[in-house]
Amino acid sequence: MRITFRPEAADKLQPYVGDGQAMLKLVYDTEGCGCVVNGVSALYVVQEPLSGDVQGEGDPYPFLYEERYEVFFEPELKLGYSRERDAFILSSDSQIYNYDLRFFPRAPQFQPSEKGR
Repeated sequence: MRITFRPEAADKLQPYVGDGQAMLKLVYDTEGCGCVVNGVSALYVVQEPLSGDVQGEGDPYPFLYEERYEVFFEPELKLGYSRERDAFILSSDSQIYNYDLRFFPRAPQFQPSEKGR
């Protein structure tokens, strides 16, 4: 997968990942959605990849994503930013995935479920 960051999106993200100490992660969140095909995309800032993460190409920022969710995105994506709405926009040449992409400057810490122990 590849994301081309429009200049306004790259500028907005620069304080979070511009120094190379953190990375972006495109997430397909299915929590509370009832079905995996009803997931919602989001953008996280993470310090390191997790097991199952793969690196996508990005211009100017590389990004991570979970390979199992790659099927829900086209190979070539675009990330824009609307200053008027203070919102990121994830799209491709054929569709808009999210007109108000959730952005988390600090990724939530996921804890293992007690049921799984």
